[in-house]
Amino acid sequence: MSIKKHIPNAITCCNLFSGCIACVMAFNLEFELAMAFIVLGAIFDFFDGMVARLLKVSSPMGVQIDSLADDITFGLAPATIVFVYMRDCLYYPESMGVLADILPYTAFLIAVFSAYRLAKFNVDTRQTNTFIGLPTPANALFWSSLITGGMQWIYDLHYGWLFLVMLIGLFSYFLVSEIPMFSLKFKNLSWRCNSIRYIFLLGSLPMLILGYLAPVAIITWYLIFSIVIFARNSRKRRC
Repeated sequence: MSIKKHIPNAITCCNLFSGCIACVMAFNLEFELAMAFIVLGAIFDFFDGMVARLLKVSSPMGVQIDSLADDITFGLAPATIVFVYMRDCLYYPESMGVLADILPYTAFLIAVFSAYRLAKFNVDTRQTNTFIGLPTPANALFWSSLITGGMQWIYDLHYGWLFLVMLIGLFSYFLVSEIPMFSLKFKNLSWRCNSIRYIFLLGSLPMLILGYLAPVAIITWYLIFSIVIFARNSRKRRC
């Protein structure tokens, strides 16, 4: 039996393992470590597909385990971070009563919509050179970055709980929306073929000074840029 066909699946399992540890770190209020393991999972997620293509050993089983791993690392892990923060760290007015105990559970909509997004990706033949909806790794990095880098200013907001619940609803929509979003895969290095990618990357560079909040800014920029391009292309088609 050839070992090489198991290598991509082993890398995928490392992604899943990283997501499990990220959940544990979140429950321990170690948000920085939880974010680090989500990033590590994203690295494994990048390499499993690349290795499968290089070794020419892709399989239906690999597709399934990849989706399962991704929903743990990029769905459940960020949902757990947000849940624990909303349950243990966020301020709620006394007047909210029992609602303050219920609201943190809305965080798990992140995991639910991530699972739907991954299933949709597996059966959607349109998503080859572009994405339809926000990719789950980007969504996970947004949430882990937001809580890790912005927990204090969210706490200082009088309606921080409302801010998070609205964001959960908005990003759940982005995950399953029909908005085309460009991929960062380069087939060559020419400006003509990759102008959108180059503009995005150049615009992202100054945001790195934000530290833990850099992914929040970069993914927000990615969403805005994708929506602008989608709107522009829609106008061209109507003309």
